[in-house]
Amino acid sequence: MRISAFIPMPELLASVLLLVGCTTDSPTLTENPYKDDYSALTPVSNKSKWGAANVHDPSVIKTDSFYYVYSTDAYYIRNGIEFNDTGEKIGNIPIRRSADLVRWEFVGWALDSIPPEAVRHVHEQTGNRGADNIWAPYIYRHGDIYRLYYCVSSFGANTSYIGMAESASPEGPFTDKGMVVSTTTGSEMNAIDPSLVKDQVTGRLWMHYGSYFGGLYALEIDENTGFALHPGDQGHLVATREDRGTRIIEAPEIIYNPELKQYFLFVSYEPLFSFYNIRVGHSVNPDGPFYDWFGHDMADSTNNFPILTHSYMFENHPGWSGNGHCAILNDGGRYFVLHQGRLAPNNNMMLMHVREIKWLSSGWPVFSPERYAGLNQRAVKKKELYGTWEIIHLRDIPEPSPLWQGQVSPGGWTYSKEAFNVSRRVEFLRNGSIDGAGLNTWVYNGEYVELDGNECAVFTGWDWENECETILLSGILKDGTSIWAKKIAE
Repeated sequence: MRISAFIPMPELLASVLLLVGCTTDSPTLTENPYKDDYSALTPVSNKSKWGAANVHDPSVIKTDSFYYVYSTDAYYIRNGIEFNDTGEKIGNIPIRRSADLVRWEFVGWALDSIPPEAVRHVHEQTGNRGADNIWAPYIYRHGDIYRLYYCVSSFGANTSYIGMAESASPEGPFTDKGMVVSTTTGSEMNAIDPSLVKDQVTGRLWMHYGSYFGGLYALEIDENTGFALHPGDQGHLVATREDRGTRIIEAPEIIYNPELKQYFLFVSYEPLFSFYNIRVGHSVNPDGPFYDWFGHDMADSTNNFPILTHSYMFENHPGWSGNGHCAILNDGGRYFVLHQGRLAPNNNMMLMHVREIKWLSSGWPVFSPERYAGLNQRAVKKKELYGTWEIIHLRDIPEPSPLWQGQVSPGGWTYSKEAFNVSRRVEFLRNGSIDGAGLNTWVYNGEYVELDGNECAVFTGWDWENECETILLSGILKDGTSIWAKKIAE
């Protein structure tokens, strides 16, 4: 399939732009809504202040009243600090809610404990190792029932279990219903990281799941029960990569864009502590085949593009790594991505990043270079683009050492600028030329900016590093890497 086959008609593109149209009723900000460093909030007694802190592998759903996020059991614990300083019983799968996607309230835990069936499955395969917490939940609404899919596993092993729990409320309590799919030491795939999508034509429901060992799989689900349509079925392969035995592909997130009439499969590459990055492919069918930037079938053993996130560093900030495992939200035609980000220099603090998504004229999604702070999009005039910018080229960074189980470097994480895609300053000149970063020209047509012929979506948003409003660009280069840019206030 040639990529040229995936170009929306002009009238279709116009409808997309209308849905995310410009407004001017944004709130006024004078400082960042919250701090990146939440080390002082470690104990459980501060959970009401955690907000977006301690969020790993988010899944999101919107109700009439709130946005809800569910996440992995993962918490930052500062040395010398007692984590459970209240003595309260801590459950599994934290639940948060928000009215604006910026300020998050801790609701509680979805489950009181790890379901015994899941623990038993993992322990039987590992000699009683693992099954210490729950990973990567996914929330799905079926009528008036909220189904929460969850994962129990042992780190570095494919002895895994995806189960499902139900509730009449997004805040729980959730009641465990049992196993959806499981894997053992002899399985090709790994039963973690579920994501569901419905076929808009046939009504069939598909779960995408998998991590590391055997790639990502699509499994048909019986929507009436929430379990595999065919008991014992493990699905079929939809995505893998080069060196899949030693290099990571995981965290599938599948969504449907009704304007483009395409399904988008977002995946994560590389270690979650460092070079975690998000890539995407598309298909006309929810169960594939999915094609990447170059038209490659994602089920083939080649690395896929485009790269949408990576480790990065703007000026006046130590940098963000681990920018992967995303959730995608279609909020009435306005799209957002939610993912973990790990704060340098130690990369142990996990803060949820929410970024707005826009779609290029070619139909590919791009993410805002800055986190969402509640500001609405507005029209941008050409003269506003003149001046100084920071530009980041989001490219692959080679892993400097062999990794244990594809994740952990010997000796742990080492902080250096070489571990980040670092911004460079350039000047957008009035004559349409660019001074700096190896770029030559820029052109603005009122909707997109082209940098040396590479199309970039234009965002307006909040500059978290400099605490002011700014203009942002995000685009995909011809080689499948990406470019992020932000205007510097003068």
